[in-house]
Amino acid sequence: MPESALPLAGLKVLDISSFIAAPAAAVVLGDWGADVIKIEGPDGDPNRRIMTDSANYPKATVNYPWEMDSRNKRSIVLDLKKPEARAALDHLLKWADVMIVNFPPLVREKLKLSYEDIKPVNPKLIYASLTGYGETGPDRDRPGFDATAYFARSGLLDAQRYEGGPPGVPGPAQGDRATAMALVSSILMALMHRMKTGEGSWVGTSLLGNGLWSCGVIAQAALANAYLPHRPPPDRPRSALGNIYRTSDDRWLQLTIVSEDKMWPPLAAAIGQPELVKDPRFAEITERRKNSADLAAIMSQAFASNTYAYWLKALSAGGVTFGVISRPQDVPHDEQAVACGAVVDTAIPELPRTLSNPIRLGFAEQRTAHPAPKLGQHSEEILREVGLDPREIAALKSTGAVK
Repeated sequence: MPESALPLAGLKVLDISSFIAAPAAAVVLGDWGADVIKIEGPDGDPNRRIMTDSANYPKATVNYPWEMDSRNKRSIVLDLKKPEARAALDHLLKWADVMIVNFPPLVREKLKLSYEDIKPVNPKLIYASLTGYGETGPDRDRPGFDATAYFARSGLLDAQRYEGGPPGVPGPAQGDRATAMALVSSILMALMHRMKTGEGSWVGTSLLGNGLWSCGVIAQAALANAYLPHRPPPDRPRSALGNIYRTSDDRWLQLTIVSEDKMWPPLAAAIGQPELVKDPRFAEITERRKNSADLAAIMSQAFASNTYAYWLKALSAGGVTFGVISRPQDVPHDEQAVACGAVVDTAIPELPRTLSNPIRLGFAEQRTAHPAPKLGQHSEEILREVGLDPREIAALKSTGAVK
C-alpha cells in the first residue's frame, strides 16, 4: 500500500534517544508511516556498535541491531552541548509532533531538554520519556538498563530461578522491546488527547514499571503477602503436567495442562500409557501433585524414548496443550512466524528478512524496512526542511554544532 495511506503518515517524530527501548518505540511509529528523525551526538548512538562491543550479541557480517532499531529513520548529528546546536534543535521542535527522549532526568535538565524546557517552544508537542526507574523517587537518577531495571529490580529473574541455583541472565534487550510497546501506547494516547483538546503533553514509562507489569502474577501476589518458594527442578516439579521434558533427539517440550481432569487421559494415551489414569497415585489432581516426582520420572522416560517430531504429532493428535521450545536457529525456518507476519522481507540487501513489530491492523500493512541511516547522513537535508538556509547550515557546521 502507498505510504501516504499508513495510519501515522504525516506524523513527525524526533528520536533523541540511545540504545534500544526508546529507539525501538520510534521504529514502531516509523513502521506505521511516521517520519522519524534520529538525532545523535557526534559519536553516534552506541547501538551502532553494540554488536561488536557486547560479548552477549551474536556476531554477523551485517550490523543487524542497528538495522533493526533504526530502519526507515533519517539521521542528523547535533552536539547538544553547544548552544548553537540547541538553537537548531528548536527549529526541529517547532516542526515536530512527537519527541522521544531517554536521557536521565539530570542530563535532560543540564541540556535544557526537560518537558518544562521544551513546552514553550512547541506547546502541541508530545514529549515521550523513557527512564530506568521512573521520573520521581530516590532512584530517578540511576542509570537503568533492561537487565538491571526491568529484569533484576522487578523480581523477574528471581521468580524464574530453580531452587538452589543462581538467577538467570536475560538475553540482550528482551525487556527493552516489551517496554518500547508501552511507550508507543502512551504516545498514541497523547495523540488522541491532542486531537480532542489541541494540547501537547508529557507521557512516559519506565523499565522498572514494565518489568513489574510483566512479573504481574508474582509481584501482585507479593502485594497480597503471598509467596512461593523457588521453583523445584524438573525431576520433582510442582505439577508433572506443567513441566518440561527432553526428547530422544535432545529437544525440549513444555507441557501446560490447565484443565487436568479433561486433559490428563489424552496425555496419558499420547505417551502410550493410558493405564496411568487409573493408577491411584495419579488418578486425582491432589494425588498427582503429591506424587509429581514419580509421575515426572515416568513421563521423562516416555518422552526420552522418541523424537521431537514424533511428539509434535502425538501430542497434537490428542489435543494436548504443549509448547515447542524453539531455539534461535529455528526462527529462520519457522513457517508460522512468516505466516503471522512476525518475520518479513526487507529492502535491505544485506539483511533480506527482519522482525516486524507485533501490531497488526486490518486496514494497513507495515512499511517495508529500508536501511538504517549512516551517522549524520541527512543533517543538511533535515535542516533545510525546517527552514534553515545554506549560510545558516554552514555556520552550524563550522562550529561543530552540526555534522
